[in-house]
Amino acid sequence: MSRTNFDQLLQAGCHFGHLKRKWNPAMAPYIYTERNGIHIIDLHKTAVKIDEAADALKQIAKSGKKILFVATKKQTKEVIAEKAASIGMPYVIERWPGGMLTNFPTIRKAVKKMANIDRLMADGTYSNLSKRELLQVTRQRAKLEKNLGSIADLTRLPSALFVVDVLKEQIAVREANRLGIPVFGIVDTNSDPNNIDFVIPANDDAKDSVEIILNACCSAIAEGIEERKAEKADEKAADAQAEVDAEEVKPKRAARKSRKEAAPAAEAPVAEEAAAPAEEEAPAAE
Repeated sequence: MSRTNFDQLLQAGCHFGHLKRKWNPAMAPYIYTERNGIHIIDLHKTAVKIDEAADALKQIAKSGKKILFVATKKQTKEVIAEKAASIGMPYVIERWPGGMLTNFPTIRKAVKKMANIDRLMADGTYSNLSKRELLQVTRQRAKLEKNLGSIADLTRLPSALFVVDVLKEQIAVREANRLGIPVFGIVDTNSDPNNIDFVIPANDDAKDSVEIILNACCSAIAEGIEERKAEKADEKAADAQAEVDAEEVKPKRAARKSRKEAAPAAEAPVAEEAAAPAEEEAPAAE
């Protein structure tokens, strides 16, 4: 079953591309026609690509891995932050920190520095600082929070990147390509789809267009997370049942063992009685 239909995409304005003179020829397979100097995207192909991307994202989420959402455009920041936060995924909506993927250990150090400032403020270490020094520390903390706060829980490299406007976020795309991290991208007619693993051809400027695509993808990720939880719950239940069965088997084994030990003891007197007549008959034979 399709996660989005043609009418929904049309109503959201996903079909509006850029001016014809600004197009990237590599996007030709996804362009339906041209109207008033503006390229129109083929929404039938968009719907198919959304489903492909959603299914792949679901499998990544089901395996317990993280997907990093990237969108620094003013009109899409809030949508990305809201949707990514709702499914517990990290996101970048301010300036992309150069080397965030290729120099990930350094980024992690900056995140730890932010956590360290919080700890020192909480335990009163900074209480003896002058107002000026405290203001500097506070500003530094605010800057770190703005740029890295949304990835504070990202302890290892993400397993995938979801990018809105791959042209604007080309540094992030290049870093992901270099590390072999799959890229999911909303690609407009002015962008190059060749470096994107899962291309979603659509308008990347309109908030409604981005939101409807994110709704489909994030709902798929949420499904993957729920399925993972259900599988873990089933595994725990199976382990608990195995323990119960093992406990029930123990008394039965102990009973069988005790019966086996008792059996030779019961047979011993009979053997002695059988041996006695043989001893008495021995003199008569002489």
